[in-house]
Amino acid sequence: MMRPLLTPLRVSETKLSEQGGSAKLYTPQLLSLSASLTSFPLNKEFSCSAEMRSRTCGSSIKLGLDFSDEGGAGAIGMQVTACAVGQSSASIMAAEIGGKSLEELASIASEIEAWQRGAGSLPQWPKLDLLESVQTYPGRHEAMMLPWKAAIEALSSGASAS
Repeated sequence: MMRPLLTPLRVSETKLSEQGGSAKLYTPQLLSLSASLTSFPLNKEFSCSAEMRSRTCGSSIKLGLDFSDEGGAGAIGMQVTACAVGQSSASIMAAEIGGKSLEELASIASEIEAWQRGAGSLPQWPKLDLLESVQTYPGRHEAMMLPWKAAIEALSSGASAS
């Protein structure tokens, strides 16, 4: 009887955590959020847009936004090529961005960056607490910020064009 050339590698979640691995970072909730990006397709012409790439991890985002009747963010579409942290952050932001002003988004982004540095608490934004473990993974901070920065850039460019 022939033995298989390759056998599946099984690493327990506990073992990954003990080794400083990513088991704690990539929770089922975080992974399911990344799958919800399909709710925000970049399939039409939006009134403002932005493209960004992370210098540290290579994650990228193309984001389009329309303005709401009140002048804040309206419909959003995204194409995200990132780790589950970047994808989940994009999904969390997109789900609640409707009606938010440029100033509100800039304030939240600033609070997130302060929290990442340990200089503040996690801002109040629905489901943002699902990314709480990212704080101890500095290599994922920029991926988490990418959608927020892209939305701010898109709204800034759209506001200056009108």
